[in-house]
Amino acid sequence: MRHLYRCPLRWADLDLLGHVNNVTYVDYLQEARVDMFRTHAPDSRAEDLAEGVVVVRHEVTYVSALTFGFEPVAIECWVTEIRAASFTMAYEVFEEDESGERTVFLSARTVLTPYVFATERPRRLHEEERESLSRLLEPDEPARPRPAPEVVDVPGGHYPVHVRFSDVDVYGHVNNVKYFEYFQEARIQLMVSTGRELGVGYHLVVAQTDVDYRRPILFRAEPYDCRTWVSHLGSTSVVFESVVRDGDEVLARARVVGVCIDSATGRPAPVPDGFREIVAAATPSS
Repeated sequence: MRHLYRCPLRWADLDLLGHVNNVTYVDYLQEARVDMFRTHAPDSRAEDLAEGVVVVRHEVTYVSALTFGFEPVAIECWVTEIRAASFTMAYEVFEEDESGERTVFLSARTVLTPYVFATERPRRLHEEERESLSRLLEPDEPARPRPAPEVVDVPGGHYPVHVRFSDVDVYGHVNNVKYFEYFQEARIQLMVSTGRELGVGYHLVVAQTDVDYRRPILFRAEPYDCRTWVSHLGSTSVVFESVVRDGDEVLARARVVGVCIDSATGRPAPVPDGFREIVAAATPSS
C-alpha cells in the first residue's frame, strides 16, 4: 500500500527559472512523510514516528521541472526496507491528467532511524511500529552510502555555514532540509567566486543529490566548515562533492550531479571547454 499526500505549492518555492527549487522538494518529502506517519502509525506511536526519527540518508533524483500551480502536487510514499533500528522510504512526486497519464517530477528514497532526543541516541523500532510500517512495505533494493571521498581543498571551495535560529527544530538540531540549502550555497559560491560559471547560453540543472547525515549540526554562533569541489566532469555532467565539518569531524556529506543545459533549447549540452579547463587542475582522477 502507498500513502498519497497532496502538497500545496507556494510562490516562494520557485527559483529564477520559474521552477520549484531542488531544495524545496525535500521539504515536500518531509511533509508527506509526517502525514504518512500520522495517518498510518498506531495512536500510541504516531508522534514517535512523526517527530522522533532522524534522517540518515537522502537519495533524490530530479526527473522533470515542476512549475507553480494553484492545485497541490501529488506525492506517493511507501516503505521499501525495514531493519532493526532503521527503515527506508520511497517517494514519487507527480501529477496525473484526466486519462491517468502520470508526469513524474521527482523520485527519492530516505533512510530514517528512530531517535531518543533526551539521550541523543538512536533506538530500535518498536513492534507496533514495525507492524504499521510493514503495511506500507514494497521491498526494493537497499539504499546504501557510497564510500566517503577524500576531502579536496580548492580555491573558492570553503564556505562557512552560519546556522540560523530558524534552521533548527524543537530539539536544537538543524532540520534535514536545511542541509540541502547549505550545500547549494556552497556549490554556488564555488562556481561564482572563482569564475567557474559555465558561460553565456548555458546553465546547470541538478539531476541527483545524495546526502549522508553523520552527526547533528547544532545551533551556535561559530560557523561550521563546508568544503566543496568538483570530483568528476562527464560529457554533459558535473559532479560536486561537499562535506560539512566541525574541526576534523565530518557531520554531513553530499554528492550532487549537475547537468549542463543549453538555455536556448532546454536540452542537455556538452560542458563548455572553457569550464573544463578551469576545473581540470582541481578535479581528482576518476
